[in-house]
Order: sequence, then structure tokens, then C-alpha cells
Amino acid sequence: MLDHRGMRKGKRPLEAIEVARKAVEAASAKKATDIVLLDARGVCTFADYFVICSGESSKQIAAIRDEVGHILKKEGVLPHHCEGEIDSGWLLLDFGDVIVHIFAPIEREYYQLDKVWSQTVPVVKIQ
Repeated sequence: MLDHRGMRKGKRPLEAIEVARKAVEAASAKKATDIVLLDARGVCTFADYFVICSGESSKQIAAIRDEVGHILKKEGVLPHHCEGEIDSGWLLLDFGDVIVHIFAPIEREYYQLDKVWSQTVPVVKIQ
């Protein structure tokens, strides 16, 4: 149950790594592909973790976004900001210390965030 601020009643707030792992689990549940969880604490000042994944269609990208949002909302974690349109091929969900990127394969290849953040530490990689 959530209190008036959207926080979990009677429970401690989730740590950033827990938020990131739940995002990975939610994306996996909707059959996202090439899921990576990157620890960016040593190289990034605006987030601790990145979750990057792909969906094969607009419908799947929407399902991944919805599932990540639903699972984290149940834990009292709401996005601070969301960017992108489903048809753009790139959605960004900003949960503060955790940023979730959901790509279509073409946009993922084009932007190559995995390479941009190559100095991060991979925590999880699901093909």
C-alpha cells in the first residue's frame, strides 16, 4: 500500500540497485531482448544505474514501458520524467538514480548507448 506521497507504507524505500533489478525483471517478463544493467556510479554524475533493453515492435516497446512502470509503482517508485514516443523507437524512463532506456533495434544500433557507457560496470546481461 502507498501513502499520500506514493511511497510504500511501512516499508523502507528501495535502493537504486533494487529499482534497477526490478526494471530488468519487468522488461524480461515482457520478452525484451538484449537487456543490460550497467553500474554507472563510477563514471556518471546524474544516475547510478542504466537499464537498456530492446523491443521488436511498437506494441512490445509499449508493453515493456507499461510493465516497468507498473512493477515499480507497486513498490512506490514513480518516474521523475519520461521522454520519447513509442513510434520514435526510444523511450526513456527516469527513476532518479535509475534510467531505463527502451529501444527499437534500429535506434539501439544507431545510438549505441552500450558503447557510449562502455566504462560502466555490467551487472546483468540477458540476451
